[in-house]
Amino acid sequence: MNKHIYIFSPSGAVRDKLAFKRGVERLRAQGHQVEIDEAALKSHMRFAGDDDTRLEAIHRAAASGADLAMISRGGYGLTRILDRIRYPALGRAVARGLRFVGHSDFTALQLALLARTGAVSWAGPALTADFGGEEEPDDIMQACFDDLLLGQGEGTGWRLGRDDPMPTRRARAGEAAEPLQAWSVRDAVLWGGNLAVLSSMVGTPFLPDVRGGVLFVEDVNEHPYRVERMLTQLLHAGILGRQKALVLGQFSNYTLVPHDRNFRLATVVAWLRAQLKIPVFTQLPFGHVPTKVLLPVGAKVQFAVENREALLFWGHIVTGGTEHHHHGHPHDDHDHDHAH
Repeated sequence: MNKHIYIFSPSGAVRDKLAFKRGVERLRAQGHQVEIDEAALKSHMRFAGDDDTRLEAIHRAAASGADLAMISRGGYGLTRILDRIRYPALGRAVARGLRFVGHSDFTALQLALLARTGAVSWAGPALTADFGGEEEPDDIMQACFDDLLLGQGEGTGWRLGRDDPMPTRRARAGEAAEPLQAWSVRDAVLWGGNLAVLSSMVGTPFLPDVRGGVLFVEDVNEHPYRVERMLTQLLHAGILGRQKALVLGQFSNYTLVPHDRNFRLATVVAWLRAQLKIPVFTQLPFGHVPTKVLLPVGAKVQFAVENREALLFWGHIVTGGTEHHHHGHPHDDHDHDHAH
């Protein structure tokens, strides 16, 4: 497999040069042509170059002719330049077959691209965290990444959390609502990403107005009360209630304290379910964790749940006359410093 992969740095500066080098070497060892943006290792304060430098890197990635453009890492910086990105150029690049891939701070660009052009991008790995570690890349992440490049597969599946209730059938007056054995939605736009980044975009023209969608969120270094605060913002803004379902990915690397007195992430999920009429599902294998599937942000999906097994199916995604498929796998770093 020989694909052209373009590595660029639209957010935080790359501090771990060894991880960057390991990631590039691993991708080349897999048979790919890896092109490194001229500013990929630039540094300006906490950023990978000043705003102009990072903006130009995004536009070079779009013009690269690559099969896939992957971020080096997350961090922070994209929301500073969202109003200056040439979205039509990025949309045309996607139409020609370029797939933008990343997560964390990259959520800002993915959602803005969807809002401005309707183009699909992929929530997935970053170079240093997912390919540049001392350990070999996670098997599931690698298989999903290969499937995307090869044009194979059509979706992803995972097992829901033990406490995830099944959606209920709408009850008539005076009747108790009964849980459904199976539940599904069709032709719903899949969207989302990092919760902190997404919530920071509420009220801006860069957050897509998705109605009847499937919203997925994840985060890192965020205590459950902060996760709840951000979800509450989306709730009160009316965003959650306009979706068909909310899917929670992995919330990692936080520490509970004595003051919490048993307030934890499960508390947040239970409270949220009490506020919403839509189902809230958990355990999506995506986030700042090694095991992550790749998800098409902006694609229409079928989402089905049966016997605690969840399946997201997107079939084929046509861009520029080429069908791109993706096959996911069941689930059992970035460095978002605040990689938001």
